[in-house]
Amino acid sequence: MRSRQATELLLAESATSAGTTSERAQALLEVLRGVVPFDGAWLALADPLGQGYHSLASVGLDVPTVEFLSGPLMARDIEVTGTDRARPPLSPSDLPYPAEELSTWAECLMPAGIYEALAVALFAPAGRHVGFLALLSGDREPPTTAVRRRLTSMAPVLARGIDPMRSLLTAARLVRGATAGTVLRRDGRTEPLPGLDGDLLLAVGSPILAAACARIADGQVYASFLWPLGGSHAPRGHVRVTALAAPDDVPAVLCGVVLLSPVSDLHGLTPRELEVLGLLVDGYSNHEIARTLVVAPRTVAAHLEHLLVKLGAPTRTLAAVRAEREGLYVPAVSRYSSGEPGRGALRS
Repeated sequence: MRSRQATELLLAESATSAGTTSERAQALLEVLRGVVPFDGAWLALADPLGQGYHSLASVGLDVPTVEFLSGPLMARDIEVTGTDRARPPLSPSDLPYPAEELSTWAECLMPAGIYEALAVALFAPAGRHVGFLALLSGDREPPTTAVRRRLTSMAPVLARGIDPMRSLLTAARLVRGATAGTVLRRDGRTEPLPGLDGDLLLAVGSPILAAACARIADGQVYASFLWPLGGSHAPRGHVRVTALAAPDDVPAVLCGVVLLSPVSDLHGLTPRELEVLGLLVDGYSNHEIARTLVVAPRTVAAHLEHLLVKLGAPTRTLAAVRAEREGLYVPAVSRYSSGEPGRGALRS
């Protein structure tokens, strides 16, 4: 076996390596095998919605066993034994009742010749449940205290390696100057984005989140738009909203990230001109813009003339293209919200 120090170094390197979450998980198990003995291993990601576990990697286990471990009976047994809590690794010998009283052991592991194990829940530094590790053995002798301590010390590294927030944070770093952010879930709720504060503008039910979700649902990997603060006339200016779709190796229940950042250059456009420009991007005619904003058509024509000059665009079509490209689009939905959560909010 490798020395503990060498293994910890290899684990750290594997946890921070490039590749998908599943590739890192497989590499972590291979390294772990060099210092913690096992006949089979299963490393899984905790469902962010609390609906069981998604298998990431395994060693020495056949497909039916991995499928069973990824199913509802295993999830129930993990909860029943308290192995989903922050605690030292648990062995069947630690239970106050025979392991065969648990469906996982009676129906899957013991028939497969597995009699001992060490199982531990994996947590991110802030206490977020990331995943679950089970090391399985055909030996009937309980794991030693030394092995338990070794696994306990390595659990944080394993958690860091499979944490799905890692990929989301990598995507979030593409947005310079971000002041706040949140992770979007497909059930409409959100998760904190480590390293970035939340914001009331990103509260559940916020029309900003609805607008961001709509773009991700449309298949946009990256979308950036402006949001008026304090109402459609932006008495407190604008904030930039960036929506990023989740990378492929992130669990499907997490659909993306929404970030807020300061606005650097509005090309001299006034809040009303930005509003007109947003409707122009949405394909509104001059008369439709006038009706929507409750102004005269000649007023719309004047606004369009000014914004074409400011954008250096000879046509309204080119102005719309430049607005989208430079993130100067203001969604029409922002006209019906004060920009504060809980007022005029739309459901995502």
